[in-house]
Amino acid sequence: MTTATLEPKAISATPMNTTSSESNTSSVIDATKFAGMDSVVDSSEIEVDPTTHLPFLKNVHFNDFKISDGLKGRLSAAGFKTPTPVQAKAIPPALEGADILATASTGTGKTLSFLIPMIEHMDAISVPSTKGKRGPIRALILLPTRELAMQVLEAYAKLVPNAKNDAVLVVGGLSENTQLDQLGRGPRLVVATPGRLEDFLRRRAVNINSVEMLVLDEVDRMLDMGFLPAIRRIVGALPRTRQTMCYSATLDANVREVVRDYVRNPVRVEIGQTSHPCEQVELRACTVMADQKLGLLDQMLREETGTFLVFSRTKHGADRISKKLERLGHDVDVIHGDRSQSQRTAALKGFSTGKHRVLVATDVAARGIDVQDIAHVVNYDLPNGSDDFVHRIGRTGRAGATGVATTFVMPQERSDARKMERELKVKFGWREADKNLEKEERNKPLDVSNTGNDLLSLETRSWKSGDASAQTQARNIGTSPYKGSNGNGFRSRAGAGGPSAGRSAGSRGRSTSSRPGSSRTGPARRGQ
Repeated sequence: MTTATLEPKAISATPMNTTSSESNTSSVIDATKFAGMDSVVDSSEIEVDPTTHLPFLKNVHFNDFKISDGLKGRLSAAGFKTPTPVQAKAIPPALEGADILATASTGTGKTLSFLIPMIEHMDAISVPSTKGKRGPIRALILLPTRELAMQVLEAYAKLVPNAKNDAVLVVGGLSENTQLDQLGRGPRLVVATPGRLEDFLRRRAVNINSVEMLVLDEVDRMLDMGFLPAIRRIVGALPRTRQTMCYSATLDANVREVVRDYVRNPVRVEIGQTSHPCEQVELRACTVMADQKLGLLDQMLREETGTFLVFSRTKHGADRISKKLERLGHDVDVIHGDRSQSQRTAALKGFSTGKHRVLVATDVAARGIDVQDIAHVVNYDLPNGSDDFVHRIGRTGRAGATGVATTFVMPQERSDARKMERELKVKFGWREADKNLEKEERNKPLDVSNTGNDLLSLETRSWKSGDASAQTQARNIGTSPYKGSNGNGFRSRAGAGGPSAGRSAGSRGRSTSSRPGSSRTGPARRGQ
């Protein structure tokens, strides 16, 4: 494959105008004129639809692309009239068979930018069927989460009438037998997460040695989630002569090292500054004490309109925030890694349809959130780094709309927040929380009039989860949850009497250390 001498702007600034007869008979692909070229979208090329708030490239329409009349009709019926910038830049070279390496944030229309060339290729170039054998898998899309995979399959179904038997979802958390049965019917497309697909490959339950097109979507997130070994094994089972399209929000050294092994002379498509916060998002930072965060969030929900996506650092924290907001009268749901697939799907559906105004999420779970028109993103807990911050607030201000991102900053975290400002080259709108906000009671003592069952539950919770707060509450009551206690909330020392004094923590798989005159009162606290 040779490198063309075209100027980069010629890739898609000049649309491909063809007749339907040309588009239906173009089985010979000439990717050389696009290979190795760059396609950077300038802001002057972009306009925003005042009705839908979607960005689009000036003077470019789906009808300008070299695709069949049937696909054009289905795009129109689905409401797709003008392509977004990433679609306008990536689709033409992809239709010509060129590999694509694109950096674009979520919500810019990436899905259609690879589905349209994929559908057109599979429809235009048929594979002869062998009597008694089902057709081979011709296209593979890898994504980091089940939710994203489901959304891609839904988009595919809008453009392919018989998508039920034509495409299969291969992900964890759903029925394995159903997926194996569907794979046995010979689908053209597999949309998968790396973990489940690798498992099927290891068991020889799926054959991907006829795949012609590979899409790696959200490569940076798949690497963050530890999928690199699985991706390498999957790609190693694919034919070398294939078309590959890689999409990532960022293109750091790690991503570059991975994708360079998979693409050949790719067309480089860059949409905006994806490693920086979107310009349509208003960035706020509010200094607040830890015990007044809930009060501040409650105040925001009562004073401002629109939907809220709230980020918690831990799964335990997400559950706690959700339950307390519900008690305050807000419509809220939660999504994190410990919830079942059906619970996560229901939470996303409830949030996207407006049933729940608030969705509380952890970072990993939120990677599958693709919901339009989120008005507010709240960093209840400060993100771990700049990349996580960009990813979080990227859930709002999408597709040309505006949004607000508020970060709660405790006084001791102010230097970390300032460092984030410098790294991202942005300025937060700083403000102070109302000092009179109600304070959250995190370690409220139990009602001593009914201590029996409550203490038993505290004992169970403290041993199972290493919940130090439960142990603290038990001590505050003035009686011990342990048999043979000495009355101060601690277990009696060995030899002090009581049937539990000699109970071995080893029976629970825990080790204890003995020192003269002291003993361990419980297991070490586990990380949340």
